[in-house]
Parts: sequence; structure tokens; C-alpha cells
Amino acid sequence: MTVRIGINPNTWALDDIAELRYFSTPEECLSQASACGYAGMEMGGLFSRDAGELAPQFARHDLALISAWHDGRLLDFGVEEEFARTLPHLEMLKQMGCSSIIYADCSSESFSNTLSPMSHRPRLFHDDWPAYGATLTALADRMAEFGIGMAYHPHIGTIIESDGDVDCLMAHTGRSVGLLLDTGHSILAGGDPVALTARHAERVVHFHGKDARADVLRRALQEDWSFLHAVMEGVFTVPGDGSIDFDTILRHLARAGYAGWLVVEAEQDLRIADPLTYAEMGFGNLVRLAVRAGFSLHLTETVG
Repeated sequence: MTVRIGINPNTWALDDIAELRYFSTPEECLSQASACGYAGMEMGGLFSRDAGELAPQFARHDLALISAWHDGRLLDFGVEEEFARTLPHLEMLKQMGCSSIIYADCSSESFSNTLSPMSHRPRLFHDDWPAYGATLTALADRMAEFGIGMAYHPHIGTIIESDGDVDCLMAHTGRSVGLLLDTGHSILAGGDPVALTARHAERVVHFHGKDARADVLRRALQEDWSFLHAVMEGVFTVPGDGSIDFDTILRHLARAGYAGWLVVEAEQDLRIADPLTYAEMGFGNLVRLAVRAGFSLHLTETVG
């Protein structure tokens, strides 16, 4: 199967850390990503949400807008209100030629609180899952009717975080709810991204490649750090620079026929982790890993 290699702009700017939110300019971000060989980039706080401004900016660097994260609140608002809240975001994605939205239900999220340990997170109870899964499927169906597919992002500090949460999500939702596989969030939630991929590879519609530094990961879990503290201490790095078995993960995806984007995404302290250095490393490593797993690469696509 053919895949495209992309990157998230948090290699250059961290939206959740005030002093690093504008660490780089949009031009630096896009020009360096293009120079590394990436075919596309996800949305970040650096960029305008106006497709009329965004499209020529990306086109100048031969980059596609891959997709964009949305802070969902489905549990708080229900399908109709949540779809209305999401509609401007969906319209921007459609104008940019994107095929999916990165959606996470952030109702009562705790990840943005720098003092909140990772164990203090919102949860769904066992009896909540059937109704929630039906509601999420209805929202994904509405998005699909609009022309944008849902790539659901399990995220630390949200109601769908752990591998067990993902199992419940997949069991209680329809096919319109695609899974965004984020290797870093899986392992930081105490999971096993290899086993998770093996179970759900056929539902994966988008991929975030985060590696983890084993020593930092161990301390983060043992000492119950906050999510952002773990990030700033260097728990994440680019694929191939940590302890996660990407060879096996990508082979599972290749066997399942995955043909989407492989995205480098590794939030780090940018004052320590030079953006260009890690962008180059992430690209080179992910290309080698993808080819070794059996993927063909389409590296110069310029549409989403």
C-alpha cells in the first residue's frame, strides 16, 4: 500500500505551553518541513483558520494540509449542538481538500492542567459505553454526510485514553468512527501500542508516530506526572529514537491495507529539541521504517 509522510507543527511550536506557542514562525515551520521532504502538515496554532489565507501559504511550500485537531465536547453537548459547533472547522477542512478531522472528546479534560496528575482523568463507566458509542457514531455519520471522515484521537486526560478505552470505543461504534492510532498516547496511558494495533489495525484511518524514551516514561508513570510535565521532561521523541517497536506496528498496518498518512508527532521542549534536527530525524526514520514494513511511499503529493 502507498502512504504519505507528514508532520505535526508541534515540532516547531507547542500550543499548550505558553512560552513555546510561537517558538517558530509559520514560514520557518513550513519551509523546514518541505526541505526535509514531508508531503504534508497538520494544523497548529501558528496557522490561520481561513482557507483563503492558508491554501496559498501551504502551496508555496508544496505541502498539503493533512487534517486538524478539534477539541470536541460531545459528552457535554450531544450530537446536534456538537455538529453545529464543529461545522466551521469541517468547512475549513473541506475547502483545504482534507478528507478527515482529528476529533477528541475533551469534555472535562485534564491534560491541559499542568498540576493534574495523569491518574486524575475523566472516565466513562461500563454502562455509559453503549449510549456514548451510539451518539459518537451518529456524530461521525453527520460528518461523513458532510464529506469529512472522523479520525478519533484517544488522548491522555480525556474520557478515551487507555487501550481498554479504545477497545470499548471500537466495540460500541460503527465504521464511520475511524481510529487515530497514536503510539505515544497509548504507551503513556500504560498500554501496549503493538498489541493495540494488532487488535484494531482495520479501523485505523490516521497515524501519529510518537516514540517514547523508556527512562522518562518509567518515571512519568511511577511518579504520576501531569501530561504536560511528562512532555517537557522529554517522554516523547520522533519514531525510531525511542523504545517503541514501530517495525511491528507498521507491519500490522501494512497487512491491514492502511493507505493514509504516517505523521511524525513528538511534543518536546523546543529549547532542547531543535525543530529542524528532529524533523529531519523523524522523516528519515519513518521513511526507513515504512519501507521496511512493506509500504510504498508517495512523498510529493500536494493535495489533502
